[in-house]
Amino acid sequence: MKNVIIFGNTDLAQLAKYYFDTDPAYSDYTVVAFTVHKKYLKEDKYEGLPVVPFEEIEHRYSVNDYVIFAPMTGAGMNKIRESVFIEGKKKGYTFCSYVSSAATVCDNPIGENCFILEDNTLQPFTTIGDNVVMWSGNHIGHHSKIGDHTFFTSHVCLSGHCDVGEYSWFGVNSTIRDGLKIATGTLLAMGSCLTRGTEEWGVYMGTPAKKRSTPSHEVL
Repeated sequence: MKNVIIFGNTDLAQLAKYYFDTDPAYSDYTVVAFTVHKKYLKEDKYEGLPVVPFEEIEHRYSVNDYVIFAPMTGAGMNKIRESVFIEGKKKGYTFCSYVSSAATVCDNPIGENCFILEDNTLQPFTTIGDNVVMWSGNHIGHHSKIGDHTFFTSHVCLSGHCDVGEYSWFGVNSTIRDGLKIATGTLLAMGSCLTRGTEEWGVYMGTPAKKRSTPSHEVL
């Protein structure tokens, strides 16, 4: 059995608990508590389980007996989620991943603290880094590499042989042609089609997608 502590006390944390509780592939995982930073601690119970301050978690839940899962949004170009991941690792915790049994993953390597929901297709010879979120219904093409701390919303089509840099974020129904180098911090807007490689911290919109003047870390 693996005892899981979920970071958060909002709907994403509630969703994560639902998936762990109902997915038969995770029958040996048990959600035992939630954790948030002290300033966000409103009540000591959520979904019937204790909520503990993240700053004190290691004093109540041994790093040897519990794992953490942080299913957070891509706010701040994924750097807020990254900060929780780093803080938890410094405390000595291992982060578990949730990969839906209704996703097709083809035995590809997947890092820690990934949240991969139903109907995602990860074709063979892809690599998924740490702290990656893939909402439902995405296509990740063969021989692609997904960097750490990235976020795919829903129905993103990433063609084969793409190299996605860290902190990238892809909007609903966006499309990326094959063989592209996606630079660190790329934001591709909803419904956009990317046909060329990107520049770091660029915002790209339209079909074909064009770079906007505002950097991505000032948008998301």
